[in-house]
Amino acid sequence: MLILTRKKEESIIINGNIEIQIISIEEGKVKIGINAPKDVEIFRSEVFDKIQEANKEASHPVSNIKILS
Repeated sequence: MLILTRKKEESIIINGNIEIQIISIEEGKVKIGINAPKDVEIFRSEVFDKIQEANKEASHPVSNIKILS
C-alpha cells in the first residue's frame, strides 16, 4: 500500500488519467473528488464488497431446487 500525505486542493494522478483531489477536510472526514474516464468503475469499498459477494452467490449452482411436474 502506498501512503501519501496531501493537503486541501492537492491531488494525486494514477496511471496518467485518473486524478484524486482532496476537496475538504472537516470534522475528521476527508472529501475527495475523482476525475477519471467514464469507462473506469469507481465504488466505495463496502459497495464493491457487496457486489463481489452477490456475484459469487450468483455463480454457485443451485442444488436445492425441486422441479414440480
